Amino acid sequence: MNSCTIDIRLKPRSKKDKITVKDSVIEITVTAPPVDNKANMHLVRLLAKRLKVSRSSIQIIKGEHSRNKSVAITGISLDQAIKLLENND
Repeated sequence: MNSCTIDIRLKPRSKKDKITVKDSVIEITVTAPPVDNKANMHLVRLLAKRLKVSRSSIQIIKGEHSRNKSVAITGISLDQAIKLLENND
């Protein structure tokens, strides 16, 4: 089974959810506040929807209380993940 780890810069309390990939930096803005793990849960839901994997396939492995996070994803390769994240449809 494919799996990958990606580094993300999370910006909570945004006006809208948005994923931006530029220069190998993945920046994700979410509308949820960084309180009671809401921003992290919103991030996992957003990634699961965009990458077409289950939420249980996504795990924050580093930076749970930080804007800079490392996320492990099972069921998808790094190339596939980047391609899907870059796609803004």
